Amino acid sequence: MSVQQEAVAGGEQLEVWIDQDLCTGDGICAQYAPEVFELDIDGLAYVKGPAEELLQDKGAATPVPLPLLTDVVDSAKECPGECIHVRQVSDRVEVYGPDAE
Repeated sequence: MSVQQEAVAGGEQLEVWIDQDLCTGDGICAQYAPEVFELDIDGLAYVKGPAEELLQDKGAATPVPLPLLTDVVDSAKECPGECIHVRQVSDRVEVYGPDAE
């Protein structure tokens, strides 16, 4: 299984994004999943693209690699700013994070 394989929930591909307006800069996400999250010089967390570049556009999302799904979900659960959103790619329904049902 390669890291390139993307996580699925109920057959749906998942992606993650961070709302920087709510980010507290604690860096918990980068500790859980440094392959997916990184703090920038502004002190806020961002997701990384497939080439490990920071995606700094508002609402930028990146696929959740299957081997890192647990770490990404734990990041969303533990984030003090409640700013990490994991959603289905097809319909953008949030499955983990503050807006998950």
